[in-house]
Amino acid sequence: MGATVTYDSTVAAGVGWDTVDVARDWAGLPPLKGDVTAGACVVGLGGSGLAAVDALLDRGLSVVGLDAGRVAAGAAGRNGGILSGGGAMSLASEANGVPRAVRIALHHDSDAELRRLEAQLGPAVVERAPLYRIAGFVRGPRDDAERAVEAEQLAALRADAAVMREAGIPVEDYEGVLGRGLVLPNRARINPAVRALKLADHCLKRGARLYENSHVTGIESGAVHTGQGTVRARVVLVAVDGKLDAILPQLSDAVHSVRLQMLATEPLSRRILDGPLGCRDGFEWMQQDADGRLLIGGGRDQYESAEYTLDDHPTAPVQRWIDQQAERAAGEPVRVTHRWAASVGYTSDQRALCLPVHDGVMAVGGYSGSGNLVGPLAARTAVGRLLDGADIPGYFRARV
Repeated sequence: MGATVTYDSTVAAGVGWDTVDVARDWAGLPPLKGDVTAGACVVGLGGSGLAAVDALLDRGLSVVGLDAGRVAAGAAGRNGGILSGGGAMSLASEANGVPRAVRIALHHDSDAELRRLEAQLGPAVVERAPLYRIAGFVRGPRDDAERAVEAEQLAALRADAAVMREAGIPVEDYEGVLGRGLVLPNRARINPAVRALKLADHCLKRGARLYENSHVTGIESGAVHTGQGTVRARVVLVAVDGKLDAILPQLSDAVHSVRLQMLATEPLSRRILDGPLGCRDGFEWMQQDADGRLLIGGGRDQYESAEYTLDDHPTAPVQRWIDQQAERAAGEPVRVTHRWAASVGYTSDQRALCLPVHDGVMAVGGYSGSGNLVGPLAARTAVGRLLDGADIPGYFRARV
């Protein structure tokens, strides 16, 4: 497969999304030094954490936000940039025990989150585009084994499509140069780093106190401790996806950290995608940016045991696999410019977590690779629970 692809280990590790001015010009934020007091403290400044900061500001609370690295240095700024409806759960399959009506409700509620994000950041950041869900490998099967995979996954996709049509969710069958599957005509894509940095700037202008490079060492009711200071707060929201099981060990049976890897190429000779694409049951994902670069990730299932890890550095075996898929998608040799990885949280039933861990402390995470909209939705739900005692929808896991 892709015999002309050669893995180039000299390519510097770096995030392909960070080549834009918004990321290059980010001046950074100071670390927390000393003790501070606030109405609320948010741990994690990715998409979900910043949504929580924004929601808490809406409620009139003073807010302190902490991140162990840069804003969106984790999966929030390193993912595929796909804004798909719903979460990781299939709409048609009953395997996880979540009622179909509840899974459909998640799809509609995450659609509302998309509209909220679009109104907040505008079409230049949240770009509407079709989303392709392809059965099997991109550009179709090459042998009998791949044909069998395509047939099995195509049946599952068509079952999902039937449920979507019944629920009034726009979807079309697709058969073309990219393969066979579905197209959702009005989804969206982002540069995830730009999304997070713009949201951080928005929250700073509203008066939030945000700190980077502030590693959290302990969380308890009313307090979040770092190596250089403590935040005292009436409510605490831990909004971390990858490594949530390390920050809150009591959740280690509910969520597991997994490494997802990506790369970016130089601009291709032609446009191959007018929207983001997922294939092989979501084990590969990609989009082509305005400059023609291909940003693609996947391969976790090929080395699955090694990818259940807290390590978030790219590895040669998975990167070689993604090299091959990049050339297969492009239909031409590709030159890789960036390689990176991120830690994300997976749950056994693909329901994201939105649950209490101490009095006045909630945690959200475990989005199973689908956190760009589900994460902010979980964060806003957690704010409602903390401040109002609001119910948690059944599409979130509300207890360990």
